[in-house]
Amino acid sequence: MSQMRWALSDYQTIVQQELTHLVRQPSLIAWQLGSPIVMVLLFVFVFGSAMDIGGGADFTSFAMPGMFAMTMAFGFMNTAMSVAIYKEKGFIDRFRSMPMAPSAVVTGRGVSDLIHAALDLVVLALIALAIGWRSDGGLAATLFAFGLLLWLRFALIWIGVWIGLKVKNQEAAGNLFALAFPFGMISSVFTPPSLMPDWLGAIAMWNPVSSTANAVRELFGNPVPLGGSWIEQNAMLMAVTWPALITLVFLPLAVRKYQSLGR
Repeated sequence: MSQMRWALSDYQTIVQQELTHLVRQPSLIAWQLGSPIVMVLLFVFVFGSAMDIGGGADFTSFAMPGMFAMTMAFGFMNTAMSVAIYKEKGFIDRFRSMPMAPSAVVTGRGVSDLIHAALDLVVLALIALAIGWRSDGGLAATLFAFGLLLWLRFALIWIGVWIGLKVKNQEAAGNLFALAFPFGMISSVFTPPSLMPDWLGAIAMWNPVSSTANAVRELFGNPVPLGGSWIEQNAMLMAVTWPALITLVFLPLAVRKYQSLGR
């Protein structure tokens, strides 16, 4: 029990340090608030006027849940970049030299990033409401939908931490954005997989982002892509299962990589 209290105290310190850093960096807050606005303007108003998802469905109602899921998905690269910067500047070495619980830095980073993600989600939801998007699924279903979005972000945090610890520097982490972009875009975020070429549609259907996007659409009472595949028919189940599998794989990898630094 004393070791557990020690670990909890250490990760609470890391969370407090991360949130203090955010408050003292107004540019980060401005970027956090401005980025969702730009994304909505670009994907919903600029590209949306040319989009037809079939069935006479309103594109804004279809796209906004996808935007929520895509924002959660892209966030893991911000995690990777932050961890890479901390490692390059020696902050992580400083933490490792202290009598801290081995998992505190990794778990503390994960919790603080989840708080950041919740703030992103609040801003994006307010923008969606301002442009006319509504949830027709009731309060409980709506809250569960936002919980699924944060569950996806929570799982992807550990991929970001693992990548940030594995790359040599922040430039290498920045180069990985080119790989992260297709992860969010080749999905059902903006286009039903049934409208894509068969091979690309199959990739999009099995993308974890698609499962979360379709599940929250269903919970919000928004248009859901029509498809007869097993993965599309069980989007709710996979929206819970995919993040659980990702966490089971990458959380231990991230902790192990942190513990092996400098060996």
